[in-house]
Amino acid sequence: MMSYWKSFAVRTIRNPLDVIVQTVASRFGRRSKEVERFLRFSVVGAIGFVVDFGTVFILQATILPPVNSLNVVIATATAFTLAIISNFTWNRYWTYPESRSRSAKRQLTQFTIVSIIGGVARTLWIRFAYLPLGVLLMPVALPVIEIFRPGYSPSPVAEAKLGTMVAQFIGVIVVLFWNFFANRYWTYRHVK
Repeated sequence: MMSYWKSFAVRTIRNPLDVIVQTVASRFGRRSKEVERFLRFSVVGAIGFVVDFGTVFILQATILPPVNSLNVVIATATAFTLAIISNFTWNRYWTYPESRSRSAKRQLTQFTIVSIIGGVARTLWIRFAYLPLGVLLMPVALPVIEIFRPGYSPSPVAEAKLGTMVAQFIGVIVVLFWNFFANRYWTYRHVK
C-alpha cells in the first residue's frame, strides 16, 4: 500500500496540452526538461491570467468600478490572490509534480512570497500607470469601439478601465519571468 502512495505522490496531472508541451520542449535537447517546465509554468500562468483578468473585469463591472485608486487596488489585489491559489495548485500538481514530496505549507509560503513581491511591484505599476495609459490609448481604441458602439463617447471611467487592463497586461508579462525564475531556483530548487 505504501508504494502506491509514493507513486501517487509524484504522479503528474495529465491533460491534452502535455503532448504539445513535450513535443515543443523535445526540440531543445538537454535543456528540454527546463523548457517543458517553463512551458507548463506559462500555461499555468495563462490560466492564472484568465482568473486574474476575469476577476478584475467582473469586480470593476459590478461592485468595484474604477472610480478611484482604492477600488482599482482592491480589485487587482483580490484578483491576484485568487490567481496565486490557482497557480500554486496547478504548479504543484502539473509543472513540478516531483515537488509534492516536500511540505506543501513551506512551498505555498515560498510561492506566496515570490508572488507577493511580483504582485506588489505589479500593483504599484498599475496604480501609477492606469490613468496615463487609459488617456493615451483611448484615442487608439475608440475607432474599434465605435465599430460595435457607433457614437460612443468615452468617459473617464472607460479610460480608467482600459488603462487598468493594459497596465495589468504589461505587469503580468514582466511578473511571469520573475515568478518562473524565483520559484524555480527557490521554491522548487530541489527538483531535478
